[in-house]
Amino acid sequence: MKKYFQSTIYVIFVIVTFLALAKSFMVYENPLDIYENPLVWVALIGFILVVVLKEMVNVIAISKATELQNEKLGIVPEEGNAWIKKLIHSWTDTKDIDEEEEIILDHNYDGIQELDNNLPPWWVYMFYATIVFAVVYLVRFHVLDGDTQIVEYNKEVAEAKASLKKYKSTATDLITADNVTLLTDAKDLGRGKAIFKLNCASCHLADGGGSIGPNLTDEFWILGGGVKNVFTTISNGGRDGKGMIAWNKTLKAADMAKVASYVISLQGTTPANGKAAQGEKWVVEEATK
Repeated sequence: MKKYFQSTIYVIFVIVTFLALAKSFMVYENPLDIYENPLVWVALIGFILVVVLKEMVNVIAISKATELQNEKLGIVPEEGNAWIKKLIHSWTDTKDIDEEEEIILDHNYDGIQELDNNLPPWWVYMFYATIVFAVVYLVRFHVLDGDTQIVEYNKEVAEAKASLKKYKSTATDLITADNVTLLTDAKDLGRGKAIFKLNCASCHLADGGGSIGPNLTDEFWILGGGVKNVFTTISNGGRDGKGMIAWNKTLKAADMAKVASYVISLQGTTPANGKAAQGEKWVVEEATK
């Protein structure tokens, strides 16, 4: 009864986990992105581990049953792992216990005797490899003046920056503080409003009137108004040591652009308990494109 119960639980787990994974692969845009969907990886790894462990248990159980059956019938099976022992012996070059008398040294320390074993081949080969590596290293860096680690690092950083600059210049969907634009579509503003209420309302209130954070409905701004400055503030956070946190690790650039546009749309509204103005008055003409 217990065996059937365990099998039933196993089958249910496999089916449910497989369906959940299939659903995630159909719904999520990037299901294998570990930062966006860590639970997918947890489910996938758990699924694989359970299946593998189940099969290992089955193999061990079958092997054990076969051994018991052979023992009952008096059958002595051939040694199936002889090649493993042979491989280990060739890489360790050790003597069997019954052959150790051949390599006992004429040293005796309170009854403790010393064996004259050879160095293991794996150790000898590694030692030879270090000599080859040292020669190559000497020739490359001290004879041919090869690039040091610092020079190689600086080159790779320069190449990465150049690649990033090229990508930013050609990517059409990459939103930064330099190319962000004010969104006016109702769908975009609705998304920005939802994100604002979820993440920002606790400090700025749902109507933007300000609580811990400043009032977002007046013309005064601490770090500058306009969609570019608001986007930068959302992305990088407020002033050092105070102000709000940086949201660039939590929100996508597209969502930060929608939140910034929604914040701009609050201009001129009348909150229930608007906080006193802070910062300097922002004039639209001063905004840089």
